[in-house]
Amino acid sequence: RNILPTPPRYTVQVSVRPTAEPADAKKEARQALNGYPQGKFNAPCLVLDGAALSLCVTHHQRLFMEVACAAPAVLCCRCTPTQKAEIVRLIRQTMPGACTAAIGDGGNDVGMIQAAHVGIGIEGREGRQAALAADFSLKQFSHLGRLVLWHGRNCYLRSATLSQFVIHRGLIISVIQAVFSSLFYFAPVALYDGILVAGYATIFTYGPVFSLVLDEDVSESNALKFPELYRELQKRRYLSIKTFLIWTWKAVYQGCVIMLGGIILFEQRFVHVVGITFTALILTELIMVAVEVKRWHPLMLLAQVLTLLVYLACIVALSSPDFLGGSMAIFDIRFMLSVPFACRAAILTAASTVPIWFGKVCSHYCAPRVVSKLS
Repeated sequence: RNILPTPPRYTVQVSVRPTAEPADAKKEARQALNGYPQGKFNAPCLVLDGAALSLCVTHHQRLFMEVACAAPAVLCCRCTPTQKAEIVRLIRQTMPGACTAAIGDGGNDVGMIQAAHVGIGIEGREGRQAALAADFSLKQFSHLGRLVLWHGRNCYLRSATLSQFVIHRGLIISVIQAVFSSLFYFAPVALYDGILVAGYATIFTYGPVFSLVLDEDVSESNALKFPELYRELQKRRYLSIKTFLIWTWKAVYQGCVIMLGGIILFEQRFVHVVGITFTALILTELIMVAVEVKRWHPLMLLAQVLTLLVYLACIVALSSPDFLGGSMAIFDIRFMLSVPFACRAAILTAASTVPIWFGKVCSHYCAPRVVSKLS
């Protein structure tokens, strides 16, 4: 005798009988919620209509949100615009760490779209009210996959890398100045001239650092072909306190190495230590950008080359007192064209970047990312 297995339940419906008394309706709704099989691998979806949803939210809000958050999907049909917005607000209150997205195509979805973290409006037959009230507007619902899996992925990764790199860029020069002041009994003397500081924040690092917005860790076809790759980003590991501390440690380490190494390799004049340390600082930033790049873009290479050419031109210009209006030259062009200068700058740059690069390579082999399996 063959015994067929019991087929799984794909949905659990919470409904209210129109003829039921209020007390009986509350009891039935509570029994339906308590009967939901939480914790199972193939847990069914939860289905509610507008009347059942209003009853659950009003009288069994805590139990309803517990069951709804445990279900793989919750279908709420025949809901009013107020109920749609209320559901989004309840999710945000129950799960503060969750990021909510609301998608709608009509005017009755405006409240829900505005209540969510991210609102997506679809331009359809019901007008453009949802699209105008949303953060993002789509022509078709089928474009949602590309918006999230491709543009959303790039936006998150690029913003995370760029924001932390900007912090690193400003912190490393501050550490160099702090180490310099501590070595000379905290004398209020600036290591770098104002022109160098302004150039460092603009023309010497602006192009390479901001070219990181062109970086891609995976091709668009693979991002759409393997939606599982997006699950890695939901863990929020690329922009966190841990990554901030790592970038802070990098800036502190590199700033100390460049300044202390510049003092050790200091020769005769103060202008020499300025030239050595500032050149090592610029080269370190360029190499750090190259280390973080996952896929090179032609504009990235162009930014690197142009930055080096601009810095070389500035070395020549800032070595002339006439260019600075008769004041003392910032660089010594004869020393900076010599072999000892090149060796010292190369040693400082290698000491500040090679350990960072080695640690990144070890991290890649010890804990590879999911994306690396596609290459």
